[in-house]
Amino acid sequence: MSGYQSPHWGSSHKDMAPPKPRRLYQVWKGSNKFFCGGRMIFGPDVASLFLSTFLIGAPAVTFCVKVFTKVTNAQEHSDQLLWYPVLIVGLIVTILDLTFLFLTSGRDPGIVPRNSRPPDDDAFDGNTPSMEWVNGKTPHLRLPRTKDVIVNDHVVKVKYCDTCLLYRLPRASHCSICNNCVQRFDHHCPWVGQCIGVRNYRFFFLFISSSTFLCLYVFSFSWVNILREKNGSSLWKAMSREIVSIILIVYCFITVWFVGGLTVFHFYLICTNQTTYENFRYRYDKKENPYNKGMLRNIRELFFSRIPPSMNKFRAWVLEEDEGRSVASSIGGGIMCSKERIDIEMGSKLTEDGSISVPDLLQNLDYSGIEDNLKNKDADGVVPIKRHHLLFRDRGLVHGISSPIQADHDVDVPDLSSSLDDMYSVV
Repeated sequence: MSGYQSPHWGSSHKDMAPPKPRRLYQVWKGSNKFFCGGRMIFGPDVASLFLSTFLIGAPAVTFCVKVFTKVTNAQEHSDQLLWYPVLIVGLIVTILDLTFLFLTSGRDPGIVPRNSRPPDDDAFDGNTPSMEWVNGKTPHLRLPRTKDVIVNDHVVKVKYCDTCLLYRLPRASHCSICNNCVQRFDHHCPWVGQCIGVRNYRFFFLFISSSTFLCLYVFSFSWVNILREKNGSSLWKAMSREIVSIILIVYCFITVWFVGGLTVFHFYLICTNQTTYENFRYRYDKKENPYNKGMLRNIRELFFSRIPPSMNKFRAWVLEEDEGRSVASSIGGGIMCSKERIDIEMGSKLTEDGSISVPDLLQNLDYSGIEDNLKNKDADGVVPIKRHHLLFRDRGLVHGISSPIQADHDVDVPDLSSSLDDMYSVV
């Protein structure tokens, strides 16, 4: 066996260029869209933001232009005293409404950083996940689907997220549209093109409440304009002369039912310290809400508490491997395609779905007894791999060994056993 070589990386890794430093937002695995160098983060349906801006801005600007013409054409001083404040307030409310819209849509809603591998949990002892070899690959470690945590003396279950590879924080949930776990997830709003979470819920409520106020404001003063144009004539004649005001009245009447109803509903959620997701999923009216602190404290928590900082530094520099290049590996003597990548810590190949690809050298080994060894980890968490388990079932050649190995006898390969120890020490 003098021709045996330790199965480490080949010399081809010397020719590989070092990982390219990139911004975190450039390699982010979520579905978000970033602008201004990662300073602004939107959802994948950010195009709906332009529609919402038009639905707010078009009638508001039309109303302000209409009022401005009333001011410039006013023949009496009393008309100017009335319409000047109406114009100023209308402009201020419109600007505030659009500002709250962009503050809701263009900021991190509370995205939880995802893990690159499942978490280690030493609390499961006998329930240590097993290693099952299927089609030459190992699945992800099987972890408990839920954990119990204590919140205000109440037991709350938190779920494991298979996408982000972590146990979600209390009140967090995974958004299937943005593909992120979000703290205090409320819902994904298609009108703002963003998830609503702990960091933008305040601005979302201010947005819908200011939209409601703007609708009522335009609706009311459009009627005032028609009534002042009556001047002794019939109401129908005054309405026929003020077509623009009629259109604004109809538009605001329809819109206010949506945004007004949404504002009332979310004010109820604020007073009871619920989220939309919790209200539809858990129905706290049938059991005690562990987050409810009373109406006044709930309102103070939303409007007067400090917004937590983002858990992600999207402009931070990170290293990314060039996955578009095929890399030769001395393990199994194979070539990795572009859909595979190297796990530096495991020293193994990872396929596109994130599972570990078993080298050709190890696919014909007898793994009986390994699962028992997984339950007998030493103090350092290293799984002992005995050499007598390395029994080849088929006739073949080990990479780097010049003589064939028969299937009817054990193989003494010291370096190979050491490599297996390294491979399974992470279990």
